[in-house]
Amino acid sequence: MACPRKLCPVHRSRPLRTAWRGTAAILLLTGGLLATVTGCAKFDAALGQQEAVVQFKNGTPDSTRLHVRTACSHVPQATPEALPTDHRASDLLYNVRYRVDNASNAQLAELEQCLQKYPSVVGIDIQTPGDS
Repeated sequence: MACPRKLCPVHRSRPLRTAWRGTAAILLLTGGLLATVTGCAKFDAALGQQEAVVQFKNGTPDSTRLHVRTACSHVPQATPEALPTDHRASDLLYNVRYRVDNASNAQLAELEQCLQKYPSVVGIDIQTPGDS
């Protein structure tokens, strides 16, 4: 195409940047959606978890704590959490914990009644993950 003494017409082609932006937007949207769904699944899994933490008077020996732990483990849906086995200083028994994920209000009341029999027990706290 010859253009005598005039500039040749230039046809604008679509820049590559636009196609790249569309792809990037789709990837970001997909990634965000995936992160949201994954986060919700973790939240839902944690939502059903509960534990009953038993507090004792200061100075209560571990033998008493273990006795209370065993004595009240008969309550349905109130399972004592496993004791640490690595024998580190952090393994000292401070509180007794029961998993009560599926316990009914009646079963929680039964656990409380059992724990109240022991004068060394100060209280019980029902916690969900993230509680302090």
